[in-house]
Amino acid sequence: MHIEVLGQGPALVLIHGWALHGGVFAPLVDRLSAQYQLHLVDLPGHGHSREDTTPLRLPHVVNAIAAATPPAVWCGWSLGGLFALHAAATLPQVRALAMIAATPRFVRADDWRHAVEPAVFEQFGQDLAQDYRGTLERFLALDAMGSEHARQELRSLREMLVARGEPAPRALQEGLRLLETTDLRGALPGLGKPSLWLAGQRDRLVSATGMQAAAALAPAAHAHVVAHGGHAPFLGHADEVATQLQHFVAGLS
Repeated sequence: MHIEVLGQGPALVLIHGWALHGGVFAPLVDRLSAQYQLHLVDLPGHGHSREDTTPLRLPHVVNAIAAATPPAVWCGWSLGGLFALHAAATLPQVRALAMIAATPRFVRADDWRHAVEPAVFEQFGQDLAQDYRGTLERFLALDAMGSEHARQELRSLREMLVARGEPAPRALQEGLRLLETTDLRGALPGLGKPSLWLAGQRDRLVSATGMQAAAALAPAAHAHVVAHGGHAPFLGHADEVATQLQHFVAGLS
């Protein structure tokens, strides 16, 4: 698995979302690499890890990342949040957890209303087989939708998608299954580490209300809503997201 290491200081592991790669965090790298040692993960089947056939499942990926990184704060965006949360709940070397537009459960249930309908991810899976590039384009549009900088963010995401080669179809299907089936809410009450929950106020995939509900399940949790932010708030509101991360990490020492 490809993990790019930049900067110096306390270690911060960054895990990207569905279909993208570690390069998507460039705005945060610009703002954080002078203070932190950043470990930018390309998940198996994505970016420079496109040929990595490690199954895109929580224990497999988390153990591989942990073996290649020092004790650190783990930060996950969207799908990446599932890996970061699983690691925080199971690995002592994870000092703290930061979730960006991520939730322990992405699909709606009777006791979890602030999420998307299961049919959304099921439809994406069906569409991938018929129109691979069109499906990715629709997903990127959802990432940017609602943000006050939507057009600029969508352009950045489109450029980033192909910057390291298109993701492997197998990995995309495995990622969708994770989003459809994973429920990590049970890990939150016993999470013995501080956590930061950064939500986009206008996020169409992970609602700010859902993230606040998740944060309420965990001890030592802090939730922050990025006003006018969409599903990728670190693109259009990089200064605010970086500042929140800096304050969070500084409070750990």
